[in-house]
Amino acid sequence: MARLSAAARKKLPKSAFGLPGKGKGEGGKGAGSYPMPDKKHAAVAKAYAKRFASPAERATIDAKANRVLGKSAGKGKGK
Repeated sequence: MARLSAAARKKLPKSAFGLPGKGKGEGGKGAGSYPMPDKKHAAVAKAYAKRFASPAERATIDAKANRVLGKSAGKGKGK
């Protein structure tokens, strides 16, 4: 996966996060906010959400990740 430095993460718009404002730190862009600036980060965000996010948070993260990945809402369900 491409590395995302702290400085680059801070420069991302809130729309590039699965849970904007939830994370720790300035602007809620820290840990727990699931950055998704590209497809690789979106796939990783889905994997982490499956392990660590609440069901409601996971639904939000998965929806955002699916948009970044170019998947329709009906694909990928059932697992």
